[in-house]
Amino acid sequence: MNEEPVTRIVIVGGGTAGWMAAAALSKLTASKITLVESEAIGTVGVGEATIPQIRIFNRALGIDEAEFLRETKGTFKLGIEFAGWTGEGSSYMHAFGNVGEGGGLVPFHHYWLKARASGAAGDLRAYSLNERAARANRMGMWATQPGKPAPDMPWAYHFDASLYARYLRNLAEKSGVERLEGIVAKVEVSAGKDVIRSVRLEDGRTIEGDFFIDCTGFRALLIEGALGAGFEDWSHWLPCDSAVAVPSTMKGEFTPYTRATARPAGWQWRIPLQHRIGNGHVYSSVHMSAEKALDLLLSTIDGEPQAEPNRLSFTTGMRRRQWIGNCLALGLSAGFMEPLESTSIHLIQSSIARFVAMLPGRDGQPALADEFNRQAQFEWTRIRDFLILHYAANGRVGEPFWDACRAMELPDTLSAKIEQFRSAGFIHREHEELFTLPGWLQVFVGQGILPERWHPIADRRDPAELKAFLDRIETQIGRIVDTMPGHAPFLRDYCMPRDSAPARAPETVQ
Repeated sequence: MNEEPVTRIVIVGGGTAGWMAAAALSKLTASKITLVESEAIGTVGVGEATIPQIRIFNRALGIDEAEFLRETKGTFKLGIEFAGWTGEGSSYMHAFGNVGEGGGLVPFHHYWLKARASGAAGDLRAYSLNERAARANRMGMWATQPGKPAPDMPWAYHFDASLYARYLRNLAEKSGVERLEGIVAKVEVSAGKDVIRSVRLEDGRTIEGDFFIDCTGFRALLIEGALGAGFEDWSHWLPCDSAVAVPSTMKGEFTPYTRATARPAGWQWRIPLQHRIGNGHVYSSVHMSAEKALDLLLSTIDGEPQAEPNRLSFTTGMRRRQWIGNCLALGLSAGFMEPLESTSIHLIQSSIARFVAMLPGRDGQPALADEFNRQAQFEWTRIRDFLILHYAANGRVGEPFWDACRAMELPDTLSAKIEQFRSAGFIHREHEELFTLPGWLQVFVGQGILPERWHPIADRRDPAELKAFLDRIETQIGRIVDTMPGHAPFLRDYCMPRDSAPARAPETVQ
């Protein structure tokens, strides 16, 4: 017999996490969804950059891309530039999509390494369509035609997180989600069990449910406050513990990429939206004061500040159990990963997808929770390792923060990955870890980690043939980029009504 299904899901907390969950569950399940939030409690809302998987989530909800970009003041994103991470003036990009193309029995980068040794290959960026389009501030889309595959150029978005939450709220409420205004005063848990019966609001109302989703942010009122999930602290590997964010007026290049610039005690983000630039400084409070961190941010943003600075303190890490009994944590309730690789919203998305795939009955089914937590642990730790790599392989010698990062002992999983690449150019994507071979390759090479040798199979390719192969790829990419319009005019034509235009510097939209 089928177990009685979950018919009442209560989401506590709104923001991006809460409304992503509400929109998805109301679309994909038959459960009655209730979301409790309070206008009196603010949301963090600093995550405004995404990775290409967000398009899968939006498509699953039937979201029209042009409408979504209009409503969220969104722009396109082709990758992330890392400026200054190997020293002042340095720059590389982790661009989405492939680097090079399949040309033999081993990955492209082995052939590139061989050709590079003889001077027959350009920089790695020459073979990335996404990076070359991004550097040229261009964007394009292509219709698939029979016998003529469209160029492989995946994209993501920059958008206003608060507007995205509002957009999803509208979708969710149209799908029947009930929103309740209120502040949770108490979480009622069954005696001796990891089962939440209800949440009681300050005004006395009691909200019962079969399953509860904790989207209460850093407070983690349900998963930690009521159920004691425990927290795995990663600050010894990712020592930044503070951030200050401020939006600014449009000025400078309207880039289809995020910029992450290394600073003396952390790094600074730049995210272009249609109506403003999102800026933030992530830093270690042990190495820099809050006042100095703000001064540095304000002195390096492109335009004029548009609002008071938003300060944030955090500890990087994750809940030891993100699903306990009949409660699942999403977003900041589940843990915190600094936005260096724009993974915050993706982690919400992947947890929702994992939960929907398992969708428990009313008795919770502990085996499902155990498997969910195992998968979450794997996903989070592999993303953690990717972030640590940026810090550990820095080239900023003589700065105490960065010197300490280079000297730290690494997780075994990351040490093995670095050694495998350094010794033999080998990159292995384990199971369904988020970042693929091209991502690891670009960060390894961009941060100065190069293999001691390439695969012997690459030596079997004739040098002249190899050079022609690489030249063809570089030329083809150049031709594609040359046909693409600028990011600003493409965005305007794609999603803006004819009687309006993005509010940015005039020279960027003409």
